[in-house]
Parts: sequence; C-alpha cells; structure tokens
Amino acid sequence: MADQELTWSGAFARWDRRLFDAVARRHWPGADRVLPRLGRAANHGVLWGGAAAAIAVFGSAGARKAAVRGVASLALASATINTVGKWSVRRPRPLLEGVPLTRQLAVQPQTTSFPSGHSASAFAFATGVALASPGWGAVLAPVAASVAFSRVYTGVHYPSDVLVGASLGVAAGFVVRRLARDAQEARVVPGDERTAAGAPALPDGAGLTVVVNTASGTAAAAGLDVLRTRLPEAEVIECDGSELPAALAKAAARSTVLGVCGGDGTINAAATAALRAGVPLAVFPGGTLNHFAMDLGLAGAGATCEAVARGQAVHVGVGRFSPGPDGEPGYFLNNFSIGAYPELLGHRLRWAPRIGGGPAALLAAWRVLRSQRPVRLRLAGGRPRSVWLLFAGNGTYHGTGPTPRRRDNLGEGLLDLRLVHGGGRPGPRLLAAAFTGPLSRSPVHVATRLRSLRIGDIPAGTPLAYDGEHAQAPSALVLDDIPDALTVYRPRPAQDGTTR
Repeated sequence: MADQELTWSGAFARWDRRLFDAVARRHWPGADRVLPRLGRAANHGVLWGGAAAAIAVFGSAGARKAAVRGVASLALASATINTVGKWSVRRPRPLLEGVPLTRQLAVQPQTTSFPSGHSASAFAFATGVALASPGWGAVLAPVAASVAFSRVYTGVHYPSDVLVGASLGVAAGFVVRRLARDAQEARVVPGDERTAAGAPALPDGAGLTVVVNTASGTAAAAGLDVLRTRLPEAEVIECDGSELPAALAKAAARSTVLGVCGGDGTINAAATAALRAGVPLAVFPGGTLNHFAMDLGLAGAGATCEAVARGQAVHVGVGRFSPGPDGEPGYFLNNFSIGAYPELLGHRLRWAPRIGGGPAALLAAWRVLRSQRPVRLRLAGGRPRSVWLLFAGNGTYHGTGPTPRRRDNLGEGLLDLRLVHGGGRPGPRLLAAAFTGPLSRSPVHVATRLRSLRIGDIPAGTPLAYDGEHAQAPSALVLDDIPDALTVYRPRPAQDGTTR
C-alpha cells in the first residue's frame, strides 16, 4: 500500500510539473503585460478590497450585502490557508526553469507553495459575492480565474496549488453564506414602534386584498402559498410592475386592509396607496430586497398572516418629499437620495435589460466615477453648496457611511440626514465617507437627525431616488418625516424579543 501511494504521488507530481512546463512554454498574446500586474494587484487582498469598496459605495443594497459576504469569505479562506494549509503541506515553490524572465515576479514569495493563497482569496471573494448577487458574481468570476491562472503563468505555483486553493475559496464562500443566513434569521427582531389600537382582526382574511407583484419571482410565490393557506378568504390580485399602481389604488379604495407581496419598491407603492386611502397595510415580504420588512421585524409571510388574523399592528413613520413625481407628495419607507446614487441607479436601470444587472452596475459605477459632477443645492435657505450625495433615511440608521444599513425603530419620526460634500473626485470622497461614523461632521461627511429639510435651487434634470425607484427632481422640494403616519400589521413581540 505504501509503495502504491508513493507511485501515485510521484505520478501526480510529474503530471503537475508537465502541466506547469506546458504553460511556461506556450506564448499567450498580451498576457505578459496583464497577468503579472493582475497578480500583484491581488497581493494582500488589495484588489478585492477595492472591488468591495466600489460595490459598497455605488451598488444597490443587495450588492452591498454581497460585497460584505465576499470580504467575509476572503477573510475565512485567507485565515484557513495561512494557519493550516501552508503549514500542513510544506511544498517548495516550483523551479523557474523554462519560465520567461518577462513573466517572473521581481520579488519571489518566500512561503510554501501549497495551496495557493491568491487563488483561495480570489475564488472566496467571487463566490461570496455570487451567492448573494449572481450578476456581480458573473462580473468577478473571470477576474478571479485570471488571478488564479496568473500564479501558474508567473511560475510561483503548480497547477494543483491553484486548483486546491480555488476549491477552498469556493468552500469558504458557502460556509459564510450559511453563517449569514443564521445571522439574518436572528436579526429579525421587532423594534419599539407604538401599538396601533383598533386595527381590524381578520381571522380568515375576509376584507383583505393582497396585490402581488409577479415580477418578484419565487420569493413572492412562496409567500402567496402561505397566505392562501392561512387566510383563505383574502382576495389575491396578481399583476406585473406596469399594472401595479392602478391595482393598488383600486384595492385600497374597496378593502378594509390593503396587502402587498413583493420587495421594497412594491411595498413603497402599496404604502402610498394605503396612506391616500387611509387603510392599514399588511406586508408579505416577497422580493429581492426586503429592508422595510426586516427592520420592522417581519420574518416572513407567516408572521404577517398571524398579525392580520389577530389584529396586531403598529404605527410607523413615513418619509415624505413634496412635490413628488406626479405633483402629489411622494413617500419613502426606507430612504431618499440625490447625487451619485440616483445617477448610478438611472444608468443601471437603462443598461440592465441589454447587458444584465451585474455588468450594468459595474459600467454605471465606472461612468459615475469618471464623469459625475457634484450637485449644487441650497439647503434650508442657506448658502448654496455642492454635494456628491444627499441621503435621508426614514428613521435613524445604524452603521457608518453615507448609506447605512439598519434601523431599530421605524416610529421615531426623524430623518437621518447624511451629506457627502462636493470637491475633488467622487470616488475618494465617497470612500472616505464610507469610513466616517454616524452623527459626525468632517470636511467630507456630515450626518445629523432632523424632522424636515427644505432643498432649493435644484438644477434641472437632477435625478432622485426613493426606495430604489428613480425620478426627476423638481427645482425645489421639502423633505419631512410624518410620525405614526401608517398602520402596519406585525405580531406582538414575545418575551425573548422575537415576534409571535
């Protein structure tokens, strides 16, 4: 048995070296200039850290979550490789015989060869991102593969080092996804919103009309199955995005309770209809992004069904901007922004149908970083100022940066205002703001809380964004937060803080 193992090991080593030599002998047009530089850019995770920062600043909320997953996966893979992998198999680096001098690195690595840390980091980051955002994963996959191949191409790793490193990176991405799912389930905790007395109880769903956005996909379909089982008398209307506003307005006008199944953009449209009709809202999370439902403490469609059946609801504040896109006030449950993010969102929405969501977001970020100019505004009647980004959250967000992530209470009736000052290039400014804490004042970033804000002298054609929707801003508008404006169903918290 030992002799067989030695024979197999020797045969594998010979195969590994032959493949290494084949790569060294082959001429790869254009690769001499690109691959060594790409490998150096990935040293110490710099390439992936830069990619994560760009996605976090300019990407959607889902893309930001994917960037965090990618960084976490990279950290896990790197820690595993450097503490266990490198010291368990102390394989020497390949001899550089046959590798052209133009490919060789100026400074050769001193650590052991097996497995490849660069490959593990590259595939860990790409896998972590892809599992949360397939579009961004498709953009990063060829870059990760090129980094991994560059390690053989420059002569610092055998092919098997790269293959094993890449496999470990992929495994790290799946481990982080599992941990993130567990953490997300634990994070769905209700806040301290005021109880809405007198919300109608609908034990079998009679009087509830639920409008379902069919474009939301499998998540909406799963929520619909739960709804039909738990509240069989509820009326269900399925429609696509173009029919959604009219369907919501009609359902709100003739129902005791308006229900909605979809993501944040769909829920925003439903909240607008419910506010104008003066009826309570039942939210059945079913979209790609469900930040409002998560911050409210709704774990899923089952929790909403229970709350509707028992008549358990809370009051939440609603952000408002006046005038809105149709001349009437517009509303936001999550956030409102002017500047770099609406510009990026507009480019992405325009290009995504042609080239896909991930490539469109990457191209949009490049366009904004390259050509975007700060927006000059007059705030609260003061002197004009230039800003790269104005962000207003419905309620206080936790976390650093110009576009933070999470709220504990949707009933406080305050705007969380964050400004990134103009000047210089947008990339450095937005990145600097991303590391600035909340409620801060610096030459780059200002964060404060207030009840209302008047914005004037808005240049013609300036876009705005609210809850992921995109529109043109008027020449002047007022932002404010309406306390306890909307009644939303949510189960009462149990003693452990979860809903029941």
